[in-house]
Amino acid sequence: MRADRLVSLVLLLRRRGRLSAATLARELEVSTRTVLRDMEALSAAGVPVYAVRGRHGGFALLPGFRTELTGLNHDEALALLVAGSRRGAQAFGLGSALASAVLKVVDALPEGQRDTAAGVAERLLIDPETDLLSRRVATEEVPDAVVAEVRRAVFAGHKLRIRYAAADRAPQWRTVDPIGLVTVREQGYLLATRSGADRTYRLSRITAAEELDAPAQRPDRVDLDRAWRERGTRFRADGDQVTVRLLLAPARREDLLGTVLAVHSEETDADGRLRLEVAFQDARHAEWALWQLATDAEALTPRWLRDSLHTRATMLAARYGALSDTPNP
Repeated sequence: MRADRLVSLVLLLRRRGRLSAATLARELEVSTRTVLRDMEALSAAGVPVYAVRGRHGGFALLPGFRTELTGLNHDEALALLVAGSRRGAQAFGLGSALASAVLKVVDALPEGQRDTAAGVAERLLIDPETDLLSRRVATEEVPDAVVAEVRRAVFAGHKLRIRYAAADRAPQWRTVDPIGLVTVREQGYLLATRSGADRTYRLSRITAAEELDAPAQRPDRVDLDRAWRERGTRFRADGDQVTVRLLLAPARREDLLGTVLAVHSEETDADGRLRLEVAFQDARHAEWALWQLATDAEALTPRWLRDSLHTRATMLAARYGALSDTPNP
């Protein structure tokens, strides 16, 4: 559920009055079913929307509805509007609450500036669902009831019972001591301990959760950023990792960094190419990633990787070396 869409919905009702679900769906470019779900979310967040039945019915806000918030200037409110368009809050089940908060920010502006701020939704697009190549951004859906229970246990400092479906395993119940929540690239994680050992759980794999009355065994203060880095270091050290030294065209740097586990070193050669030492999950991962970069990358070590890529390239050249007898379409 996108918080910016909920805000746009409320602003539509404020500006144009009563609107049908079909009209709202057309304006927001979503399904009527999505509009109905959004209305339920707004109502749960305390926004006074109501339905009018009948042929000329629809949805509307209670007359004179305004939220109250003071002390923000225009640029501060604008910054919060942009921040409110980010998806991180969705991972923690705070989409409707964020929409309500952003609406209060809009209402906090002076009358003459409110329309300008409301136009942010039309002039700025933050984190669209697809990139320029029409590839959809991967998002993970977590039931609001589940993430709300996790969130309550984290904030209250209580033990948490979760039903967790680890990769390639049947879901199992386990009791953990929650430490904090982290969101990275649209994915939410629960940092916790279990029997004193560090554990990291992906929120989308928690199918049920129950906050317990017992206090969690955890430190009073925690540096989540440091804890996340330490767990990332341990994760990258597991498995059959492969370290590769390579030369890379600078224009492909982001493509490579989007696939590696870690970058151990990076410098620029005299010819302008990047010389890197990186880690991949395993041999198959390393070969796949370097093959995607074609002639923009050259593996220097290990030798077996160079040989494997050479074999692939030779086979491909042989395949396309002679004209096929198949007629052109």
